[in-house]
Amino acid sequence: MAIYDKMIQTMDDKNVDAYLDLLHDDFVVVFHKSGNSFSKSEWGEMITGMFANDKFIRDSSRCVYENDDIMVQHMFMSYPDDSKEAVMGIAMIKDGKVIRMETGATSLN
Repeated sequence: MAIYDKMIQTMDDKNVDAYLDLLHDDFVVVFHKSGNSFSKSEWGEMITGMFANDKFIRDSSRCVYENDDIMVQHMFMSYPDDSKEAVMGIAMIKDGKVIRMETGATSLN
């Protein structure tokens, strides 16, 4: 099963441990919009909160491209403050796990 499919399944199941298991120990996520970056443990804390909040909604998602080195995904997201964004996520893959993810978002409000 592709990493994208596994990642979507963990989000649907709100399974934080399974989600974090898809991330390399040296994982970093970078938000293009703010320039902020987070380690695996910091991202894990954020994901835990997101999975617990029913107002974080992935309205739709698709995998644009995936191979052994990279995954490109596009999502429409709704947030607790009632804002909506189109989000592009690019993930670099190493040893079968996501080692770096960068996101870019465009407001839909």
